[in-house]
Formats: sequence, structure tokens, C-alpha cells
Amino acid sequence: MLRYAAIDIGSNAVRLLIADILINDKELIARKNTLLRVPLRLGDEAFIDGEISQGKAEKMVKTCRAFKELMEVYNVKDYFACATSAMRDASNGPAIVNACQKEGVDINIIDGGREARIIYSSHLHQVLNPKRVYLYIDVGGGSTEVSIFAKGKFVESKSFNLGTIRILDNQDSPETWEALGDWVKEHTASYKQVYGIGTGGNINKLSRLINSGADKPFSYEKLLTIYHHLEKYSLKERILKLGLREDRADVIIPATEIFLHIMKQANLKNVFTPRVGLVDGIIQTLMDKHKENILS
Repeated sequence: MLRYAAIDIGSNAVRLLIADILINDKELIARKNTLLRVPLRLGDEAFIDGEISQGKAEKMVKTCRAFKELMEVYNVKDYFACATSAMRDASNGPAIVNACQKEGVDINIIDGGREARIIYSSHLHQVLNPKRVYLYIDVGGGSTEVSIFAKGKFVESKSFNLGTIRILDNQDSPETWEALGDWVKEHTASYKQVYGIGTGGNINKLSRLINSGADKPFSYEKLLTIYHHLEKYSLKERILKLGLREDRADVIIPATEIFLHIMKQANLKNVFTPRVGLVDGIIQTLMDKHKENILS
């Protein structure tokens, strides 16, 4: 069985996706085999102290060592590992990359624009209506990426240092909120109608809460209603009564605030969540990279 792997080192968690690659009528299809999520929350220290502590750095290295061994057990033929906002901001990010490289895992620190393009490569375009204009929104722990797609093509993207961990740590600023709103207004104003695409664990969970598990778009009003509902509960109650994971129960509130802000500024009719993310895009990128050789 041919297998590829994707590693996403985010500000809130580190993920490993191992996918089985199948051939169907000269097309490659990915099937998720194993998905692991380690809630390291690197952003807490990167955004406040400007560096990641020795303790968390060691956990990061141990995580990469474990991922490397799992990839060997699963006989993974190729992988790609990337790190986003927390590792970009941490002064010792390059040193951690070097330490992980010694364990056999090469990490690429990428910017927000490349992150958006990788996610889009996960065949996101296949679920888009080519006649519509979309505002793609990805809210992470350290940054928010917003991108415009029109007539099935990428138009423009911007990354803002506004994320759920930054907000929880009081590292957000009114200027950044304003800059995000201004960019969204400016780049959606010329279009008659814009639809929203939301990716990430928080918006996927919010969508399930709003739609009772169904996979369908939701409006600004419905998101605002669920926001007020979540606010009524304490952190402990969100975990015990609503069944949220501990590392989801706190970040879901600021994530909702960012989405509400963007939806309002863009006057979005609705947002839908195709439930693809960076790891899915990485797997697709690897398939595109090797497709010619596999099928030849």
C-alpha cells in the first residue's frame, strides 16, 4: 500500500495525517488512515515571550521523533512537514527546526499565503461553484488567513497576526482587528455577492453545533446565536456539558469572534465548511508531485 504523510505544526496543536493512496481510473485518491493530534500549544510562549521554552521545544522534538517512527512503521513513502505562526514568531524557531531535523523530520516554516494555497490544493476547487466569488477564511491559533477566489481561481490572500491563542493571551491589538476588517471590506466590495469558506477545527465544530451535525452552510445570525450560547457556559461547563475538548473549549470563543467580524465586514450570505485543512492539502500536494511517476 502506497502511503504519504502530512505534518502540521500549528500554534495550538501538532497533527500527523497518514493517508493511503489509491489508483482509480488513472486518478490518485487519498484515504485517511491515521490522524494524530498533540495539543502542544506552542503559541502561548511564542506570542508572549517571543520564543518557545526549552520544555516545549523538547516536547516538540519528541513529537517529531514519534511521528518519524510511526511513518516508518506505516511504510510512508514521502511526507511534508510545515510550521505556521508560532514557529514563525519564535526567535528559536530555526533552532527547533534543526533539532527536529536531527530526528529525521525536515520542517518548513511557511507564511500565510503559502498555507492558503496548500489548503486550496486539497481539491477545494471541486466543491466550489465556478460562477461564484468566495472569501476563504482560516482561523488558527496565531494568525488568520483570508483569501479571495473568483471564478474558480485564486485572486489574492493576506495573513494577519490575529488568532485564538493571541486573543486568549491578550496579544491582539485594535489595529490588527481594524486592518483585517479593512482588507476584507476592500477586497469584497467590488463583488455583488460573496460566499464564505471556513476551515479549521473551531469552525468545523461550530458548524456541527449550529447544524446539529449536518454538513451545510450557516448564516451570520446562526453563528451569533451559537456564540451567545457558548458564552453562557464557563470553561469547565463547555468541557463537561457541551463535550468540548479542553484545548478547544477556550479557543472556540475567540475563533467565533474572528469569524463574526469577517462575516460582518464582508456581508457574507453564509459560510460553509468543507472540512479540509492544511494536512489534506499537503497530501494532495504530494500526490500531484508524484502522480506522473506513479501512473507511468
